[in-house]
Amino acid sequence: MERLVDELQALGVGPRDLQHIALTHIHLDHAGATGDLCEVFPNATVHVQEDGASHLVDPERLVASTRRTFGDAHDRLWGEMKPVPADRIQAWRSGEPGPCPELRPVATPGHIAHHVAYLDERDGMLFAGDAMGIVLSDGPSHPPTPPPAVDLRAWRRTLDEIGEIGPERFGATHFGIHGDVDTRREQLQSRLDALEARVRTALHAGDEEDARRYNDEIREEFAPFMGEDRVGAYFEMFSAAVDWAGVAFYLKRNP
Repeated sequence: MERLVDELQALGVGPRDLQHIALTHIHLDHAGATGDLCEVFPNATVHVQEDGASHLVDPERLVASTRRTFGDAHDRLWGEMKPVPADRIQAWRSGEPGPCPELRPVATPGHIAHHVAYLDERDGMLFAGDAMGIVLSDGPSHPPTPPPAVDLRAWRRTLDEIGEIGPERFGATHFGIHGDVDTRREQLQSRLDALEARVRTALHAGDEEDARRYNDEIREEFAPFMGEDRVGAYFEMFSAAVDWAGVAFYLKRNP
């Protein structure tokens, strides 16, 4: 958060200048500092899909869910999530306009049901959050599928819609701005399909050890692009075994 505030200040955006905070979704790595940011930027309105708004006002259930996923590492990774005052939130519903005329919200469920991306109508930039996957260095797009809310069918529809919109480039929160939109979109769908098939086979065989193998394979795959230390740091925070578990959770409810 401190880095974000400093970088905005360097661009001439001071505490009273920021007008909008547009959230793609409420996972803590995307929205956990929103309450703090509201204190720093007193004139900013928080924009979020309507199903996520209540969890910003009262984050107790959200934090409890995240704590179940991250266990003892939770507090070290995320710290305290401060509530967002209800009168600072503008809840968005599908079909409504967005934070400002040039920024169009696009419902992009899949990673989580209330996920929203934002298309900058001026230059074709899509702020994709996690909808276009994780992009680590020059490696392939990795599907972030943690439990409990991933929806593989909805994600396929989302990727199809992004293809129809045809953005010039996209920004992935993890990480960077990329121009190879169709290549990354098709690659992500292929990897989602492969992970679904793999987890389905493992569940049928009763082989839940495959989660550990998947995590090891993903780390080995990305090491040439990032180096073992950076890969280790990332996947210790966002384990690919948790992504495997998210797909398993989905398949058990959608056989």
